[in-house]
Amino acid sequence: MAARTSRSSAKDRPSYRCTECGYTTAKWLGRCPECQAWGTVEEMGGAPAVRTTAAGRVSTAALPIAQVDGRTATARSTGVDELDRVLGGGLVPGAVVLLAGEPGVGKSTLLLDVAAKAASDAHRTLYVTAEESASQVRLRADRINALSDHLYLAAETDLSAVLGHLDAVKPSLLVLDSVQTVASPEIDGAPGGMAQVREVAGALIRASKERGMATLLVGHVTKDGAIAGPRLLEHLVDVVLSFEGDRHARLRLVRGVKNRYGATDEVGCFELHDEGITGLADPSGLFLTRRAEAVPGTCLTVTLEGKRPLVAEVQALTVDSQIPSPRRTTSGLETSRVSMMLAVLEQRGRITALGKRDIYSATVGGVKLTEPAADLAIALALASAASDVPLPKNLVAIGEVGLAGEVRRVTGVQRRLAEAHRLGFTHALVPADPGRVPAGMKVTEVADMGDALRVLPRRAAGRKEAG
Repeated sequence: MAARTSRSSAKDRPSYRCTECGYTTAKWLGRCPECQAWGTVEEMGGAPAVRTTAAGRVSTAALPIAQVDGRTATARSTGVDELDRVLGGGLVPGAVVLLAGEPGVGKSTLLLDVAAKAASDAHRTLYVTAEESASQVRLRADRINALSDHLYLAAETDLSAVLGHLDAVKPSLLVLDSVQTVASPEIDGAPGGMAQVREVAGALIRASKERGMATLLVGHVTKDGAIAGPRLLEHLVDVVLSFEGDRHARLRLVRGVKNRYGATDEVGCFELHDEGITGLADPSGLFLTRRAEAVPGTCLTVTLEGKRPLVAEVQALTVDSQIPSPRRTTSGLETSRVSMMLAVLEQRGRITALGKRDIYSATVGGVKLTEPAADLAIALALASAASDVPLPKNLVAIGEVGLAGEVRRVTGVQRRLAEAHRLGFTHALVPADPGRVPAGMKVTEVADMGDALRVLPRRAAGRKEAG
């Protein structure tokens, strides 16, 4: 009798589940130990009964790994070179890709273009829109010239209807826009909730693996930039791509966050315009301002986006402040990095005039510079603006600046120098031991900010002392 009572109480004891990642626990926790989210663990009813699974019949026999046929996992091109670069060559049959980005960044435009270019006689494409009507998508397809006889379009929000379209069309590629707006009538909860997203994603993943069909899912993001919905969604899919870009700029970046079929250090560059979206094999021109004469407060650097080197321009402007607390405004640069460079210039470079002036710093073309390799270019642009003397023309600066004023080494210096040389730059400031230098390029090694500031003309030094 006591044993029966114990089993009954264990069955009636409630369990708790995280609404973000699905982690289950027998007691309430303020913070989920799986995804580290606060306040997401909620009661879900009785504790699940403990069951054991007996050994069953295997579907396929285990083979030595050398005997496994890898041809079924060969990637097929999407028709968009920049997207193929990030995916690792293209879409693998049966792969499920999640593309997430902010509203209006161009996700639907890019995937509609991919759907049209990937469609052919042997490979049908099905585009399912759950956020727009079919006529709206058709108008966009006319605008970007994404029409194909082998591209099928359907507007559905019901999961069972989507699976029915798969049976009817038998596509090689499915594009679903978006996974948070499709729901299953057999699951409780509103579209976009944890249960619904998990059911929709699970059903589409099973269908993709069974049919050998590649699937592209559009995902929403939160105001913090994270993918909306349960974190479990990112674990279920094969590839997670982040679509980034300022909606007021033309540049768009597709960055790999997770990729079971390739590397995650590749970045695809796109340009968004009135006729659609196109890949940029050489995007450095968007980040530069070509001038006949050098202008004070500008300095060029080479940043690495994944494996791709990009030449970018840093601009700075200093003016007399009209308020007791001078302004510090940045665009495309981290405010903390700019503040650090100001402190280093004032303490190590002896440029004291900066503390009493309004300072504005920005990048050109909407590119965001977050890596420390841009520190030297930021510092030189600020010093040039403070002295009102331009840096030498065709100069690029690469290096991380420490609080002691030293210039530290960064990764990929040879690739950065090769890209700068290809674009016609003849002089570079780099940390010590840069490795092989391109022929015909003058490379100056600098150990600290004192060495770096010597590239400013002599009349800048007089203004510095006066400041």
